[in-house]
Amino acid sequence: MALPTGIPITWPAVLIPLLISFIFNPQQGLSLSSSSLDPPVQQQLDRVPELPGQGFNISFAHYSGYITVNEQSGRALFYWFTEAEEDPGSKPLVLWLNGGPGCSSIAFGMAEEIGPFHIKPDGKTLYLNPYSWNKVANILFLDSPVGVGFSYSNTSSDLLDNGDTRTAEDSLKFLLKWLEHFPQYKGREFYLTGESYAGHYVPQLSKAIVTFNEAKEEQVINIKGYMVGNALTDDFHDHLGVFQFMWSAGLISDQTFRKLNVLCDYQSFIHTSDSCDEILDIASEEIGDIDPYSIFTPPFPSSNSQSNQILKRIRAIGHVNEKYDPCTEKHSVQYFNRPEVQHALHVNKEFAPAKWDTCSDLVNTNWKDSPRTVLDIYGELMDAGLRIWVFSGDTDAVIPVTSTRYSIDSLHLPTTKPWRAWYDDGQVGGWTQEYVGLTFVSVRGAGHEVPLHKPKLALALIKAFLAGTSMPPLQLISDI
Repeated sequence: MALPTGIPITWPAVLIPLLISFIFNPQQGLSLSSSSLDPPVQQQLDRVPELPGQGFNISFAHYSGYITVNEQSGRALFYWFTEAEEDPGSKPLVLWLNGGPGCSSIAFGMAEEIGPFHIKPDGKTLYLNPYSWNKVANILFLDSPVGVGFSYSNTSSDLLDNGDTRTAEDSLKFLLKWLEHFPQYKGREFYLTGESYAGHYVPQLSKAIVTFNEAKEEQVINIKGYMVGNALTDDFHDHLGVFQFMWSAGLISDQTFRKLNVLCDYQSFIHTSDSCDEILDIASEEIGDIDPYSIFTPPFPSSNSQSNQILKRIRAIGHVNEKYDPCTEKHSVQYFNRPEVQHALHVNKEFAPAKWDTCSDLVNTNWKDSPRTVLDIYGELMDAGLRIWVFSGDTDAVIPVTSTRYSIDSLHLPTTKPWRAWYDDGQVGGWTQEYVGLTFVSVRGAGHEVPLHKPKLALALIKAFLAGTSMPPLQLISDI
């Protein structure tokens, strides 16, 4: 049989038993993340030489595999890491998380939003994303918690016991172990980013990192800040903003607007009351068959309205690219269910899902703890000196710009730079305001997943965030 590609001809001694095992048990694959192998060896095993349907050369290395975060129950989180296109040694490390809870960062963040590899409509062929965030950073995508994407547990009850607290704990363990596998990134500037329900994940994990560093009295993880988009933040303000946005956009009636504010007041997005669900159903009927994640673009063709499920729970389901395609989620499902793709990504066949999907209803419907607000964490992390940015696509009716602005206003932060438009190539890209400890940015014409709808503007956003600069103003060219 042919040896696996991408592994040197001169085999380190530690690989000999592994190679023998692979020859006689090829279905196990070569990726043994969280093993006791030396880091260079483990990295070589996790490296992805080429993806099915790639058909183009790349200038950067990328890796995928598992990190076991709980040995007793066998919880293992799946990651996909892409180094920066140029000079990765000088670039920061950025973690991207999608929300749900229960949605895959591989499905959305990597394959449809900020990753370099996007999927064509045939579900088999890839193309290179010209606005990938690995142009400015090393990007780490994580499927979290267990039960999401290719992440798994040997203990089936783990999938019924997910919640905010354990997700943050497991994600911290993942990062600490991942840095042991990739020691060249220890001490590197580290930032967290994400969207939707990652509005919980990102601040909570940031707090866990800061607390861990304080306990160790050193910057074990060199966290510098975080940025979240269209983020679930505070149940009261999120609901208030959703209902106001839908009403002001002409999507619902005056009567429904009033009832939503009464019956869903302070309700959790994850665990709503029966009366709140009933009025949400009415709102869904009034809205009609549109895509609430992006109210001005056509939805994926379907005989059933998406609105009802979208209003009841926050799920990061993406729909478009630079040229509008409402079916990108379908392309991801086709691609990541292909055996050759799973093999290339070192997916453990023993624990791979029978059918890979972008989001897990099992995880979502069995979610345990979800605090009504994370605004208290914002205050703590501002005091800790983290750089915090919040952005919002302004055509999203799921967690709209109104919700985000209500949450920020409730912090009562002093303004350092007043509201203004920001620009990209001479056109208004959105609006921004800077406060003590926080920067807000809206992205014009973008829906719930900003990098899908406005990838070029999203790249301008991450560039400014990482550089710690303001969003670009209008550049006037003077006559000479």
